[in-house]
Amino acid sequence: MEKFIIVTESGADLPLDLAKAHHIHVLPMHVVMDDVDYLDGSIPVTDVYDYYKRTKKIPTTSAINPNEYACLFQKITEENPGCIIIHISYSSKASCTYQNALIASEDMKNIYHVDSLNVSGGETAIVLKAVELIEKQPDIDPKRLIEQLEYFVSIARVSFIPGNLEYLKAGGRLSNVAYLGASILQLKPLIEIVDGKLVATQKFRGGMKRIAEKYLNEYIGRHNMDKEQIIFIYSLGLEEHIKDYMEKVVKEKGFKKIIWVQTGCVISSHSGPGAIGIVGFKS
Repeated sequence: MEKFIIVTESGADLPLDLAKAHHIHVLPMHVVMDDVDYLDGSIPVTDVYDYYKRTKKIPTTSAINPNEYACLFQKITEENPGCIIIHISYSSKASCTYQNALIASEDMKNIYHVDSLNVSGGETAIVLKAVELIEKQPDIDPKRLIEQLEYFVSIARVSFIPGNLEYLKAGGRLSNVAYLGASILQLKPLIEIVDGKLVATQKFRGGMKRIAEKYLNEYIGRHNMDKEQIIFIYSLGLEEHIKDYMEKVVKEKGFKKIIWVQTGCVISSHSGPGAIGIVGFKS
């Protein structure tokens, strides 16, 4: 029996092979299109793109509710007597998932929560760090584990460039005037996750290949990163040659492990097709 069992949300975009390999439970968030509520992961991402093409609207996304958390927490506890559940949550500044999980576990003493203050690959990075820490210290005190994970949350550096500004405009995150100006000038915003919030910090100009090159080199030059691992986030539609270039650069820079994280329906609803992001830890 495993002492520690990790739970996270589909908004982490945790690759399926890693979830299976480490027995991580992934609860699906919700995607609503045409008044139909779909579980994230139950439909292909292309359905989100098709919905936007047809309606010029992005899907509505919503958090996991307290009852869904409670059912999973109880099921895991019943099937694994004496286990400790480590719940690593989607950013509390971007969703009510964290608060809903707290409500669900009010009367359960075996559940510990970590607010990843991140989304997508940023949340995946914290999940994988939990796996690593538990493997190295299988008898670690849960409170000490939480402290260590919160430290890694504080040194995570996560950013991305959306693939399609139309999705930001449709979601109300970009005015029509700003959209028209950015389109004419071929500008795309850099979105950084700062204290759990998504903040536009600068703009890149040009085609996506040129932008990706500049973005990656600036990211590496700006942050003194731990080179044990780097995570690339991308949404379906990113050209393969851009992925190949980015992988080539980080290998030349000495990064040892490269993980690619493809966004699911929840994240793709906001980023649009062809987005690219980078996740790492400061050294």
